[in-house]
Amino acid sequence: MSCDLSLGRIEPCKDSTGGLDAVYFINFDDAPVEDIDYNATNTDVIEKLNSIPGTINAYKYELKGTSSFEQTITSSRDNGTTFFEQVLNLSLKKQDLATHKEVKLMSFGRPHIIVKDHNNNFFYCGLEHGAEVTGGTISTGAALGDASGYNITLTAQERVPANFFEATTQAALDAAGVNVIEAP
Repeated sequence: MSCDLSLGRIEPCKDSTGGLDAVYFINFDDAPVEDIDYNATNTDVIEKLNSIPGTINAYKYELKGTSSFEQTITSSRDNGTTFFEQVLNLSLKKQDLATHKEVKLMSFGRPHIIVKDHNNNFFYCGLEHGAEVTGGTISTGAALGDASGYNITLTAQERVPANFFEATTQAALDAAGVNVIEAP
């Protein structure tokens, strides 16, 4: 049976940390799922996004603080279905005209998102269907010390959990066919 377990797991060392370093947004039509090359021995790992390196633009957003990425498994024995809901909560400090415009465009679209955590793992969120902005706020606090910025929730529902990238650095991500565009 194809869904039989194949490995055990030992208790890992306590050397990982939570939190996100950055997210990279890719316009939905720029990275069709059929153009993804997977690792030959592990199809849960993405090697490249396209056969022509550097042709897919990914817009980098640096993160500090309270942003998070969580995947929830929903499985129904009665229906015989399983899917994975990928939820990215972004907290972007400080409002400005350029970010305001990009948040609007992000809300209208359904981008793919590469999520980089503090452990140098890169995950591909919204692989088949993209990620939708499902909520958020643009706010300016009342007191001088209150936050002013954007809180955005993006949600993707996929058949599999977010794939790992073989890349563990931004340079390796570039080599995997992703042209990273950083803020000026």
